[in-house]
Amino acid sequence: MCSTTKAVLAPRTRDAKVEFVEELLAAKAASGKSFDQIAAECGWTNAYAAQLFFNQAQLKEGAAGKLKVAVPQLRFGMEMAAKLQVAVPQLSNEALAVMQRPPVRGFDTELAQDPLIYRLVEAVNHYGESLRALINEQHGDGIMSAIDFFVTADKITGKQGEGRVAITFNGKFLPHIEQLAENNTAATGAKQH
Repeated sequence: MCSTTKAVLAPRTRDAKVEFVEELLAAKAASGKSFDQIAAECGWTNAYAAQLFFNQAQLKEGAAGKLKVAVPQLRFGMEMAAKLQVAVPQLSNEALAVMQRPPVRGFDTELAQDPLIYRLVEAVNHYGESLRALINEQHGDGIMSAIDFFVTADKITGKQGEGRVAITFNGKFLPHIEQLAENNTAATGAKQH
């Protein structure tokens, strides 16, 4: 078992994170289930399920926190964790506790070498300017949130029977604002006591 699970802290170093992710993926493999199957059982998107197993998302309490059975030493008993443990019973209570901590999110630059990831980045770069123009025309000046954000990856069939990949980004639109001094709630030189 990964040493980080004993501390009930999210892994902070690259090596600790790799070890923890290997533990999570081993439990997933032992379950024999795909990310799609786990997501369906837990009511999540398939990308969110995968993000959890790669320790890039936090396993949230949700409204069921009120129903939590307190086990302070494990910080376990939340509804989402319970759903995940039913879907993948090979996950230890300690691993589930770690998954409920805010993860150290990041991107390993070596992943950019992977052909699939490289092509995804290339596609966003290639279509980026056009997508930006479309979003600005449809919504105005602003950005798409990557926080209030859903991602799904689906296998679909093309017109000639070929397998195709459909990736959907569904992010909240955040308009840029006019920065009026009167609306600035940050300290403007006068400190409150």
